[in-house]
Amino acid sequence: MEKDTKVLRSDLPNLDESLLGSLDLNRLFPKEITLHPPRIVLLYGSVRERSYSRFVTEEAARILNKLGAETRIFDPRGLPQPDGAKEDHPKVKELRDLVLWAEGMVWTSPERHGAMTSILKAQIDWIPLSMGAVRPTQGKTLAVMQVSGGSQSFNAVNQMRVLGRWMRMITIPNQSSVAKAYLEFEEDGRMKPSSYYDRIVDVMEELMKFTLLTRECADYLVDRYSERKESAEELSKRVNQRSI
Repeated sequence: MEKDTKVLRSDLPNLDESLLGSLDLNRLFPKEITLHPPRIVLLYGSVRERSYSRFVTEEAARILNKLGAETRIFDPRGLPQPDGAKEDHPKVKELRDLVLWAEGMVWTSPERHGAMTSILKAQIDWIPLSMGAVRPTQGKTLAVMQVSGGSQSFNAVNQMRVLGRWMRMITIPNQSSVAKAYLEFEEDGRMKPSSYYDRIVDVMEELMKFTLLTRECADYLVDRYSERKESAEELSKRVNQRSI
């Protein structure tokens, strides 16, 4: 007896087929694309006068500018801790406006006690998952980097990857970790030639490619069936979680 090669559709009683449909290739591969420079915001995790995470961030911004991006670096000095501070604080407004403007982000943190710093975490905590009908980070690209005072480690970048996923960002595969950062910079804060510098170039190149590849369809890439089933009010309550 010949095998029946006919493919049978599954019985899916729990599925709302009106909300599923087929993939929209026109939204995945739009014919019209924007040509403005990719907009990248860079955050760093130290306010020391000689801050190696800031030096790495400034080098990354120079590379991104060379690649054709428009960059803005947020200065975390003066940003209050999230708990108890008012959302209309000037530094909070500045940070949120930058995130809304951005199409991609770079997070760079020192590693302290095996983790990212509270200074960078406070910046990330001030970025809400939702602002009305807008999700500031959803579908935007992210590159993560860290600096260490000792041997090379990846604890901080691993933490930042978890946060990027939680904030529904497209975190690129490549990353950078600069070991013994105090040896890698000149007195003026410029980075010396090294394999660490080359890796930062790799990361910025990849960030640019992913940003250009996804920015036209970012909203569609993170569009979810489960959320299409929710009402706007239910979704807002779940995402904001103001009581936490």
